[in-house]
Amino acid sequence: MLAFALALLAPTPSDAMEPAPAAARARGFVSDRIVVESRGQGPDVILIPGLASTSAVWARTAGALEGRYRVHLVTVRGFGEVPPGGNAEGLVGGPAAAEIRRYINEKGLTRPAIIGHSMGGQIALRVAADAGPRVGRVMVVDASPFFPSLISAGATTGDVEPLARLAYQGLLLFGDEALKTQASGMGAEMGGAADSLFGTLGWQGGDRRTLAQGLYEVMTVDLRARLPAITAPVTVVYGWSADDRSPRSHIDGLFRASYRSLPRPAAFERIEGAEHMVMIDRPRQFQQAVERFLR
Repeated sequence: MLAFALALLAPTPSDAMEPAPAAARARGFVSDRIVVESRGQGPDVILIPGLASTSAVWARTAGALEGRYRVHLVTVRGFGEVPPGGNAEGLVGGPAAAEIRRYINEKGLTRPAIIGHSMGGQIALRVAADAGPRVGRVMVVDASPFFPSLISAGATTGDVEPLARLAYQGLLLFGDEALKTQASGMGAEMGGAADSLFGTLGWQGGDRRTLAQGLYEVMTVDLRARLPAITAPVTVVYGWSADDRSPRSHIDGLFRASYRSLPRPAAFERIEGAEHMVMIDRPRQFQQAVERFLR
């Protein structure tokens, strides 16, 4: 279960992951929780990366949009090479969402579209639930309001909390090596998930405490009760496989069940052949989904 959960959450290295120029950083906004860079002109689009990722994962997406949209690229402090700031202690996801709401207010953004990947998808849901009509629309990319429900529909926070606590302690004390050891012990059962996670997949890394807390929150936070407060339309994009031996071939119903308490039904777009990093695994298909979302 841990290996599969981590495989759902871990980012993939890519040649497209290049940091945005410092000169593009949003002027006049200072936060000890997030860093925001803005590019282009037009309707506002906010891009939020996932666990252990920086805004660099959105390089292709931002490049395709910035000629027609004003793109706001968020990085959570403590991920990648960004110092942790306030994320060196306490919670990560909730404070980051609060700072994105503050950014929307201070910059006077008009009903921005928000696209969030993985943990960033959960942050996007928090922003939408708390900001109400200030948010125009939301796309969550391979993200669930309660990630364990993508493994078992009946999972509860109590079921996964002991495992999440072990993952937290392992990352805090030993870094990625602890996760490698833990996941490798499950390698045979998971059909090589551990090898793919720590071989072809990887983390951009970051501050050990921030990563540990972020992983703990992603494994335990349940936002399903917050969904009825979201007034913006929601689109859910996720990787899918036609191979019935893959867990991703059976994930449609689990995603739909996760979002059933939204006041208006979500739109669901599955992208065949993509894994967790949908925008990097299938960039053309993902960009087409983004264009449909922004119409």
